[in-house]
This record gives sequence, C-alpha cells and structure tokens, in this order.
Amino acid sequence: MFKALLLENTNGAVSASVVPIEESRLPAGNVTVAVEYSTVNYKDGMIVSGVGGLVKNYPHVPGVDFAGTVLESAHPGYHAGDKVVLTGWRVGEMQWGGLSQKAVVNGDWLVPLPEGFTTREAMAIGTAGFTAMLAVMALEAQGLTRHSGEVLVTGAAGGVGSVATAILAHVGYQVVASSGRADAHEYLKSLGATTVVDRSPFAEPAKRPLESERWAACIDSVGGNTLARVLAQMRYNGSVAAVGLAGGSKLETTVIPFLLRGANLLGIDSVMCPKPRRLAAWQRLSLELPRDRLRAMIVDASLSDVPRLAADILKGQVRGRIVVDVGGA
Repeated sequence: MFKALLLENTNGAVSASVVPIEESRLPAGNVTVAVEYSTVNYKDGMIVSGVGGLVKNYPHVPGVDFAGTVLESAHPGYHAGDKVVLTGWRVGEMQWGGLSQKAVVNGDWLVPLPEGFTTREAMAIGTAGFTAMLAVMALEAQGLTRHSGEVLVTGAAGGVGSVATAILAHVGYQVVASSGRADAHEYLKSLGATTVVDRSPFAEPAKRPLESERWAACIDSVGGNTLARVLAQMRYNGSVAAVGLAGGSKLETTVIPFLLRGANLLGIDSVMCPKPRRLAAWQRLSLELPRDRLRAMIVDASLSDVPRLAADILKGQVRGRIVVDVGGA
C-alpha cells in the first residue's frame, strides 16, 4: 500500500482525497519509481479541479511531473537505485501520475536526474521550468542574442515566468517582467528582472495592428489579448515563444506584424518533446539556472495541500513553484 491523491468523478463533480492504494492498481509500465517529489503546474490545476475535461477515466491519480528513485526496472536504461525525472508524455492526464508515492511508467519517458540537482530541485523546475528553458532555446535558435534588446516575460510571477526570468537574467539578457501583482515586484527583481511592468495595458485589445517597436523577444504564458498586444509591439524580426493560455486561448490579431516586421510566433510544447531535446534542455538548466534563485521560488506543500493549490494556481494566486513532498505524505 502507498498513499496517493486520488480523483473521483461523481456526476461531473471531481473530488480529490489522499488515500491508501494497492500497488496492483498501478498502470502497466517497465519502470517502477518511488516518488519523492512532485509539483503543481497549471495543467495539474486544471486536472485536479476538473476543468477542461483532460481526464477521461476515473478514478485517477494526477501529477504530470515527478522525481524519485527507481525501485524496479525492466528497461535497459535504468536500474534500481537510479535517480530519475519525468515531465510530460501525458502522464497524470492519460495515465496515473506523480502525485503518488509510487508510479509505474514507460522507461523511455524518463530522464536521469541531471547532475547537480536534487529531486526536490528538479521538481522546483518541473514542467514549468523545463518549458521555460525550451522557450529560451527556441528564441535563441531564431537569432536572439544578449545584444538584441529587451526580452519581455508575461505572467512573470508564475512558474514558467519565474524560471524564464531567472535564466534569462543569469545569462545576460535584459529582462522586463510583466505581472499584475504589486507584491511580486521585489520577488521578480530578486530573480534578475531589470524592470517590472504592470500587466493591465497588455490585457487591453490592440488599437492598431502595429504599435511602437519595443520587444526583441517575449516568453508569453498568458495568451489572449496579451499575446495579440505583444505581437503588435515586437521589434523587427523579433520572436514570441507562446507557452500558455492563462489569459485565454483565443487570439485576435492580424497578419501585419508577421508581414511588415517579420515577427515570429513560436509554439512551445514540452509534453511530447523528443528525448534528445529534453536532455539538452536539462543540461542547460543545470548550467544556467542559479540554485539560489531556484530555491527562492519554492513553495513547499504536501499531498493534502494540492486541491487548494490547484484552485489557487488557476486564479493566478500562486507565486513561483510549488514542490510537493510526496514521499513524506
């Protein structure tokens, strides 16, 4: 028996509780992991709160990320005692996930715990931080350099935004962090933001297809009107890495920024990211994400805290990165 956060669906109402579960109920897979830490990403908030219909079969154990120690393995790449990390692959959505003291998965979905990280630090990164690193890599592949100009990070106090701000600042970019929370300004400056701006102007619909050029690049986790407004403000040949939709999935814009300024809109998917790119992203995280800034983002939690935190993250009320101590549940 082990403990897990179990979701039940009763006539469309999803409820969550921490319960003991028999190992025989775990899904099929070739690696069994003793989970030490998990986290709460925006998608976890949706799943635990029953928003969006992402889970098709109940009862269900959520958790799109986990880090821990291999207990048993029939996969040639892993052996008992290995430290491993999982993000994505629709774990926690299509099959039982990491908000549980044990998980069984396909070993091809795992990566070794990156050198220098603890399992707790790996989950302080999680899908949000991993996505942030993929966004930085995509922007650089489009030509972004430290001399290009200001890089905007929207939703900067959230998980993706916090890690993106810390990485970009550490490697020498001029970071402008956008947030609607006055109490987050000092926090964002402590992560390395050069300037913090209020999010409200970005939430207003763009009045013209093109506005004054300002941003060399942007990592956007908001979507909706914010993304449309940012596109109108991009400098010539600038790029936006779109990583989220906290402000809405609908995008009302024109083709003018793309045709007249050569703007690039880059979609970032971390879920099905191929393994070589995963390993490259984790390698860069190990080199370019300062540990002190990472630790400053952490909000510690237990399994029983997750339902409350899931609701909070959907309301934009979570700052930084939630780390769930699953092993100590």
